[in-house]
Amino acid sequence: MTSAAWALDIALIVAFAALALGQLLSMVRLVVGPTTGDRILALDTMVINALGLVVVLGIHQGAQIYFEVSLLIAMLGFVSTVALARFVLRGDIIE
Repeated sequence: MTSAAWALDIALIVAFAALALGQLLSMVRLVVGPTTGDRILALDTMVINALGLVVVLGIHQGAQIYFEVSLLIAMLGFVSTVALARFVLRGDIIE
């Protein structure tokens, strides 16, 4: 194993651990969050962390399908966050 491959493996492990820790902390904020805004922000952060986990998994396995899945997750996460925020603020999603 070359030093570049070893460094990539270590970087992937560190990235996966950091994203998993961020996901867990976001789950705690989702449950504990005192306001609805905190919960919406925690959900958005969880989407971003899930996106990062999928990308790291794609890099580790070397499969391109994970990057296409990450695009879908990003689009769904953005639309769902905007829809949830509009629902909380106005009580209706479609005007």
